[in-house]
Amino acid sequence: MTEPRTSTGPGARAHLWVGTYPQPGAEAGSGESIWRVALDADGSVASAVPAIAAAAPSFLAAHPSGRTLYAVRETPDGALTAFRVDGDGEGAATLAPSGSVSSGGAEPCHVLARAGSVWVANYGDGVAASVAVDEATGGLAADGVVAHPGVGSGPVVERQAGPHAHFVADAGADVLVCDLGADVVRRYPAEGAETGASADVAAVLPPGTGPRHLVALPDGSLVVVGELDARAHVLVRDGVGWTQAAAVPITPAAQAGRDFAAHVTLSADGSRLHVGVRGADVLAVLRVTAGVPGLEHLADIPLGDGAWPRHHAVLASDDDGAETVVVALQGRSELATVRIDPATGTGEVVARHALPTPPACVLES
Repeated sequence: MTEPRTSTGPGARAHLWVGTYPQPGAEAGSGESIWRVALDADGSVASAVPAIAAAAPSFLAAHPSGRTLYAVRETPDGALTAFRVDGDGEGAATLAPSGSVSSGGAEPCHVLARAGSVWVANYGDGVAASVAVDEATGGLAADGVVAHPGVGSGPVVERQAGPHAHFVADAGADVLVCDLGADVVRRYPAEGAETGASADVAAVLPPGTGPRHLVALPDGSLVVVGELDARAHVLVRDGVGWTQAAAVPITPAAQAGRDFAAHVTLSADGSRLHVGVRGADVLAVLRVTAGVPGLEHLADIPLGDGAWPRHHAVLASDDDGAETVVVALQGRSELATVRIDPATGTGEVVARHALPTPPACVLES
């Protein structure tokens, strides 16, 4: 474990916002915060300070202006809070609350920030909700929240008794919502939510997939990771929607019910995926194959026993071409910095840093 130091100045390699959960068994608001973290060039934590106390700020997003940070409150009576970002332009930054609204549903777990709106995925009841914001500053609009209820269920009874919105992706004029409970990806008009425009189903996944997060490939195909089936699904364009073209295990030995996909990201050159895998407690690296997109497993990078990787952020490549990924290890209450060889996909944890409450989201700023 690296010890915090005080430097947050221009010499730091990267600056992060980190969202957190309460300690296991504790009530929301019992000590968790949004953290400000600076990384040195070697990936170690130069400083980590609580920027502001907040109840269950499990997922964060930044307005494109950089002037506002959003956090969900992942509780049954979910909320979305906006924080004004004040800084010196060299990495140091502070947060001040600037508004809060209902998340439109229960247990919000993901937020997407666009110039004119913020979208929230509410896991508890499947609601996808949008909030209008000021395009210049990101401030929350006064007219509140537009909620879009989800519908449907799946065969994994204990997890799919009803809809569970889990992730919102920007798709230009639309947003795409992964519904873990209904095994579908829904589509909504991104900036037309105030008109009450309804969703359509953009993609149907095999029963029991549990679509959690997705990423778009350069050709417009999608990769959706299944939390419940431990597979990565490649979806190709089919008219106005997408249809499945391939599916592979997230790790060679992955088993449904034991290993659970978390977050998925794409390398800067579009050739590799990084998938956090809970249970196996690894960061899996897969190659995107040419032609009709497919996936080939390259390597699994161990993150430590009990890591339970919740989310990760891919930083700009090093001078030597290596990738740096910062992973929120919920189970170990740590941030782990991973360096990856892009040629082979192999890598290792090069630094760790403990936090007092479990990290849930990593956002570079």
